[in-house]
Amino acid sequence: MHSDLIGLLKKYDVPIPRYTSYPTVPYWDFNTLTPGDWKQSVINTYESEKGELCLYIHLPFCEELCTFCACNKRITKNHAVETPYLQNVLREWGMYFSLFESTPTLREIHLGGGTPTFFSPQNLVELIQGLTKNCVIPEDHEFSVEVHPNFTTKAHLEALQSVGFNRISIGVQDFDPEVQFIINRHQSFEKTKEVIDWARELGYFSVNLDLIYGLPKQNLKCIENTFEKVKELKPDRIAFYSYAHVPWKSKGQRRYTDEDVPKAEEKYAMYGLGNELLGKMGMISIGMDHFALPSDKLLLAYNKGEMHRNFMGYTTTSNKLVIGLGASSISDTWTAFAQNEKTVEAYNEKIQSGEWPIIQGHLLNDEDLLIRKHILNLMCKDSTVLNPLDFDTAFYDHILSKLKNYANDNLVEIDGNKISVTPKGKLFVRNISSAIDAYLYSGQSEARMFSQGI
Repeated sequence: MHSDLIGLLKKYDVPIPRYTSYPTVPYWDFNTLTPGDWKQSVINTYESEKGELCLYIHLPFCEELCTFCACNKRITKNHAVETPYLQNVLREWGMYFSLFESTPTLREIHLGGGTPTFFSPQNLVELIQGLTKNCVIPEDHEFSVEVHPNFTTKAHLEALQSVGFNRISIGVQDFDPEVQFIINRHQSFEKTKEVIDWARELGYFSVNLDLIYGLPKQNLKCIENTFEKVKELKPDRIAFYSYAHVPWKSKGQRRYTDEDVPKAEEKYAMYGLGNELLGKMGMISIGMDHFALPSDKLLLAYNKGEMHRNFMGYTTTSNKLVIGLGASSISDTWTAFAQNEKTVEAYNEKIQSGEWPIIQGHLLNDEDLLIRKHILNLMCKDSTVLNPLDFDTAFYDHILSKLKNYANDNLVEIDGNKISVTPKGKLFVRNISSAIDAYLYSGQSEARMFSQGI
């Protein structure tokens, strides 16, 4: 990796938001959102979107703990939890459904976790049938599922395919045995390939692999060997994420120490090597941390300027109404965010008592909406146009000062009011986006709020 890139990675490797939303979750003000406001926001966006929406269902159960994971999950081998939980998810959907005066159109469904295939094939079918009955499913819909190969059978993929699923995302992280041991995720190449082969045989049109750099005990040789194996799997998309070391938040990460985690320079080198190897595989960089083959729908959407980003990641659909069901899931009406109770017990209790299970949220003000649009433009379209009149003078001066620094490092180009992210700048789009973050500007930050940028 060139020394100038290492210098940039050092310079910009600071704690920074991932911008799955704007404002980011730590800055939400729940005082702005009453239950009535939330329901009205759902209704308003549903009507403006002509009844079209996306569903995210959080299925938090896993049989084993992957120690690197900072997601909301529940570790258990007791499968008796399946039916009661799914019944409550369907009850929650019924609460939303009662707000709609027309037939909903479900263009996108995503099953996340946890391990969605913890649930039996039959239970997953009944869940999807319960969600989609009395709804319109467009022919070009995208239904996707995250899977852990060790807990996924061909029967799971057949069942999901029978109810419309056509995309699959597989967590790989790293194929090195020592890395897999310390993160407690033993997953063979052969088993991973078997699941991918089943998916392709059944007609799933897109296979995504999640890879992580910076894991404990990981080194450049691990990255090289993992990518050699990944090349054989021929995925359509790859998400190449930075490991977020947040042991104060995720207790599982206390299995290892800071000494086991690669130092900054090692991590930079892993990132650079991974990007180089992805290019050799024919993968094109799109947005942040994501790569796709030229034939993939996500790259086609990116090239048309139609790619979108929400809590599910990058997507080819641009619906402004995303309803999250299940414990800890987040919903988005474009003008408001709402997150459900984080524990399974609290979520189940609220639903069974007929209450909305929302624990936190935020009603976006005009400035939030403006900045949200600019950040999405930077992350999805590589450019945005700033109007100085939209910002307080001191804030706009701050924005320009930050952007000029990025321009000096050839990360952005400034042409009048238009800001364009350069190919080199794609690696630093989180940093670039932070230049127009009003909450960071106002100094509303706390120690250990965000993970490192790289």
